[in-house]
Amino acid sequence: MTATIQPERILRELADLWVSLAQEHEPSTGVLRACAMTLVVLAEAEEDPAGVGETLAALMRDHPSRAIVVRVDGAGQPLSARVLAQCWMPFGSRQQICCEQIEISATEQALTEVAAVVLPLTAADLPVILWCRIPRLVASPGFSEFARLATKTIVDSAAAPDPRIALRQVAGLIAGGQLLADLPWTRLTRWRELIAQVFENPVYFAHLSAISEVKIVHAGAAAPVSAWYLAAWLRNCLEKAGSRPRIGFETTSDRIAGNLGHVELFAPDFHLSLGRVDGSAAEIRVNSLVSRTVFAKPNEYEQLREELSISGRDPVFEESLALAAKLVIEEPGPHP
Repeated sequence: MTATIQPERILRELADLWVSLAQEHEPSTGVLRACAMTLVVLAEAEEDPAGVGETLAALMRDHPSRAIVVRVDGAGQPLSARVLAQCWMPFGSRQQICCEQIEISATEQALTEVAAVVLPLTAADLPVILWCRIPRLVASPGFSEFARLATKTIVDSAAAPDPRIALRQVAGLIAGGQLLADLPWTRLTRWRELIAQVFENPVYFAHLSAISEVKIVHAGAAAPVSAWYLAAWLRNCLEKAGSRPRIGFETTSDRIAGNLGHVELFAPDFHLSLGRVDGSAAEIRVNSLVSRTVFAKPNEYEQLREELSISGRDPVFEESLALAAKLVIEEPGPHP
């Protein structure tokens, strides 16, 4: 299978691409080649290529990279590859900045062989980030081969059909030594910030050790991955503060972006409620006080930008993941 794609040929095409770009511009302006990492993307072949391309183009401004997009096609199409450039001109500059992009089409069965093709295409001596957009691949041998190439792997377990199985898979990958990020956790950043800000008030902080119950409301029959992450993070934080609350889940028939509706914390003489309202705002209730703040849902670019900015391990995430994977085993199911 790999005989149809020769890494040497692709590298020659990249070199020719840069020569062509340089010839298209005046010497006074020119083209600046930028690369701080290799970003390998596993995406469905039928997925909108423009959407993935727009996300990569936006990321290049903050994290310039050599992008290698592997489009997985289940139709048995032969391996193929092409090269292109993502270019932009910073405001006030006459010089374009360009990043390389390689697109490879392959079947799911050929992924193990494709990983061997991708290895010599990575930028030398720079980090390799794997972004897997296909949840079902996480348990496949092909994914394992790609993960071995990566300095860090980014997955999205929220798209998996079974949140419990997905959490255990992600926990298993980290237990195996991989540096990994899961985007449902990334989407909780604003939730965690707002809850932490409430307890910056010394009066509210004094109630932490007395919190006895946490209720998380979500859409759908089963608690989503983000709800399990939030439950685990709150359990860890509150136990460190001296409390051991009961964690409960409730379902709602309301349509909720991300399936996570609101969270409530209960203690004697204290009640905190945080939830989305009006789409891009959050309502925070602390006893009788009510306030609202901006709470826009992060888009794919913002989520990836945040994760690409974290070069090492995230101990808070890994601690929360370990507990979430334990909770999904202990918990018989979401409470109706």
